Amino acid sequence: MRTALVTGAARGIGAATVRALAADGWNVVATDRCADDPRLPYRLGTRAELEALASDAVSVCVADTTSVDDLRRAVALAEERYGGLDAALAVAGVVAGGVPLWEQPDAEIDAVLEVDLIGVMTLARVAIPALLRRPAPRAGRFVAVSSAAATRGLPMLSAYCAAKAGVNGLVRGLAAELRGTGVTASCVSPGSTRTPVLDESARLYGLADAEHFAWQQPLERLLEPEEVAAALVWLASEASSGVTGADVAVDGGLAL
Repeated sequence: MRTALVTGAARGIGAATVRALAADGWNVVATDRCADDPRLPYRLGTRAELEALASDAVSVCVADTTSVDDLRRAVALAEERYGGLDAALAVAGVVAGGVPLWEQPDAEIDAVLEVDLIGVMTLARVAIPALLRRPAPRAGRFVAVSSAAATRGLPMLSAYCAAKAGVNGLVRGLAAELRGTGVTASCVSPGSTRTPVLDESARLYGLADAEHFAWQQPLERLLEPEEVAAALVWLASEASSGVTGADVAVDGGLAL
């Protein structure tokens, strides 16, 4: 049985990914910081939401994705409880903006860059050595959540766009560094997905609710977290053996 570690697991795409992995027969270590960030004006996932995912196949671990020590503890849990790690999925993310970059508070910019880019980097630094500890021939997977914002300029979300573009570059670099190891690195770029992050984006744009974003996508609806999770689970699986360095768009056509 394969084992995955998922960050940002308390809600949204992260929680959907944990549930999909467990349904597909994986063991999962589900992590989340389970605390609000004083730099951000909206609520983040809670400990109760994270603990609701716990099951025979899912172990929960409170961990900040930007903390090397926290993620080392989560990786150690995967190795001690399940015998090793086969996939690491960087799903944790936040959004902030609503004003031009030069008017955005320093603390908000720091929060976006630290969680959305440095957090992905931190997971890679901690988890990839564990993936490589699996004996060859191995099929390790590092998978990150990027965004359509990585390639599509979004006004008043410049820091977020920059962080997500950085994720794409990071994945390409990792794919090159992992050459010949049996471990791959890829990312998924969601479009407007029904999550608390999209609710906050709607507030930043002064919209009544997130449904207003549906018109941007040729599917003419918001995506559900489970639709993005399906792509993440596939990339984590051995079935994605021919894919590395890729950015898989699950965006309802937003990037067209």
